Amino acid sequence: MEIKLLKEVNCPEWVINHSIGVSNKALEIASNFDDVDKDLIKTGALLHDIGRSKTNSIEHAIIGAKMLEELGFSKEICLIVERHIGTGISKEEAIKLNLPPKSYVPETLEERIVSHSDNLYNGADEVSVDFTINKWKRKLGENHPSIDEIKVIHKELVSKFD
Repeated sequence: MEIKLLKEVNCPEWVINHSIGVSNKALEIASNFDDVDKDLIKTGALLHDIGRSKTNSIEHAIIGAKMLEELGFSKEICLIVERHIGTGISKEEAIKLNLPPKSYVPETLEERIVSHSDNLYNGADEVSVDFTINKWKRKLGENHPSIDEIKVIHKELVSKFD
């Protein structure tokens, strides 16, 4: 159903392939936890980039959440999509980025798993957390708070289970 929807809204093939990889990774991470909604994670991960059918800007998360809301998806799915960017965007950062002023930081375990799984994919290729950290350092600067946050999230969701 989710893949069909991505095709109906004209998501590029690379977005679909990326979303399938993110979903598989998210379900792999979710297997570390007993108290997580795997169906919510699977759907949220498959649809997290639906807004890329309209734009590849950072706003794709907000646009995607709105699209899904209009299609009648649950609030939980819409929040996964809206909050999946990086390690999240604080209200202060959102204002600087000219986004609607509110927090876009993943709050639930399901939101955090999907967001982190997205960070472990570069296109359709799974990458290491070190790859992502180095990419972000080049893009955001050595001391950006997201660098430390991704290390914390990775330890919480992945490393402590290795």
